[in-house]
Amino acid sequence: MSTDQAPTQILAQSNVAHTVKVESRDGDIVGSVYSFMVHKRSGRVTHAVLSLGGFLGMGKSFYPVPFSLLQFDPVRDLYVITVDRRLLEGGPSWSNNAPVFDQAYADRVASYYGAAGEDLTAG
Repeated sequence: MSTDQAPTQILAQSNVAHTVKVESRDGDIVGSVYSFMVHKRSGRVTHAVLSLGGFLGMGKSFYPVPFSLLQFDPVRDLYVITVDRRLLEGGPSWSNNAPVFDQAYADRVASYYGAAGEDLTAG
């Protein structure tokens, strides 16, 4: 058996339990970071999955965004997203079952936001 086989999932999901808030450039709270998508080989965060909406854990939607669209504000301990909330809410998302986060899905997310694509096969 070859050890050079690519893993089925190139990215690992690292949950942060909704503790890191995300706000818009205008200062409005957009939601929170649900998880980071970490490249298994390089250990680099490629995407953040934002949690928006919902009440008492019901009705939440999850929006993956390229990590490059977030800027961390260390003074306020939160991320500022550099895209408009309406653009975010119209983007790739899910409510119940997360999609397989493969190269095709990562390309779709990057294309939607006009961000540079990530080569998930590179280590």
